[in-house]
Amino acid sequence: MKRNLFEAEHDAYRDSVRTFLAKEIVPHYDEWDRAGIVPRELFTKAADLGVFAAVPEAYGGAGVTDFRYNAVWLEEAAHASVAPAALGPSLQSDVCMPYLIDLTDEDQKRRWLPGIASGETIAAIAMTEPGTGSDLSGIATRAVRDGDHYVVNGSKTFITNGINADLVVTAVRTGEDPHRGISLLVIERGMAGFERGRNLDKLGMHVQDTAELHFTDVRVPVGNLLGEEGTGFFGLTRNLPQERLSLAVSALAQAAAALEWTQEYVRSRKAFGTPIGALQATRFRLAELVTEVDITQTYVDRCITALNDGSLSAVDAAKAKWWSTELQGRVVDACVQLHGGYGYMLEYPIARAYADARVSRIYGGATEIMKEIVGRSLQLG
Repeated sequence: MKRNLFEAEHDAYRDSVRTFLAKEIVPHYDEWDRAGIVPRELFTKAADLGVFAAVPEAYGGAGVTDFRYNAVWLEEAAHASVAPAALGPSLQSDVCMPYLIDLTDEDQKRRWLPGIASGETIAAIAMTEPGTGSDLSGIATRAVRDGDHYVVNGSKTFITNGINADLVVTAVRTGEDPHRGISLLVIERGMAGFERGRNLDKLGMHVQDTAELHFTDVRVPVGNLLGEEGTGFFGLTRNLPQERLSLAVSALAQAAAALEWTQEYVRSRKAFGTPIGALQATRFRLAELVTEVDITQTYVDRCITALNDGSLSAVDAAKAKWWSTELQGRVVDACVQLHGGYGYMLEYPIARAYADARVSRIYGGATEIMKEIVGRSLQLG
């Protein structure tokens, strides 16, 4: 079905993104994958492309907040088979920047946003802890006020951009109330007592640095508090819909890319003297998956429109996130099967996509948490 989400300027941007990926990421992807991290220069180049354009003009950006551009970046990275490399910049633009734009005062904007806009400053967000996953109310990392500073102690884990990050938007406990006792502090590279653990060895997404972060008596200026003390939980929940929509867009795009690769493969691969695409079992399975992807695309596109006009709810974003990521898992698994033994070989993009896809149903809120959000909205009892 023809999509009506994009306009001429988005199509032009898509061409630019496609050229950028082919030049700046695809030739280097294997090297970065082995290194387990993308170079910092990728962020400055992405900035030149416009990935961080949502930063207001007064602070070095373009003030463009149309999420359709973000979607183009994610979709083209998926089709180029480099989605994990694009995750770092997209985490900065889709997840971190709303906090640094919407919750900052004038002084904080002047300090941080120009570097974010240029890509010279890399951001991360630290919510998950070794003993706390999707339950934000269980955060234990503590910040105690001491004059003009907070003293922070605790640990975070599974932090995307954790090695590269210069600014870490960190959820900390400043009170005992499960919700009103949470605040957001920006912890900066070089602060004494802020240490990074190892770059975690993952099943997939190898090109993306994912780290443990440790805070031992880190003195963070009160001027690094985002919003008011005790409002962190509400800041987190306000920005989660965009994060979850970003993950849904990427997951769906990766599913669509896997189907394209597989259709091409089954046209050329023969079994019993005929292309395996001509077998009814193959046709039916691909027909099912293509239909699911097309129908889901309609819903996700509607969510993008809702985000742009300020009406995307947490419930609708949760629906998009869990459904798209579960669909990604089904699609990629089926596509590996249709590739046969070659689907298990890393020289084929479908094999990497299989390993990379599994985390989509976990990060940004596991499927079970997304269903809980949707289920609670039904007010069943």
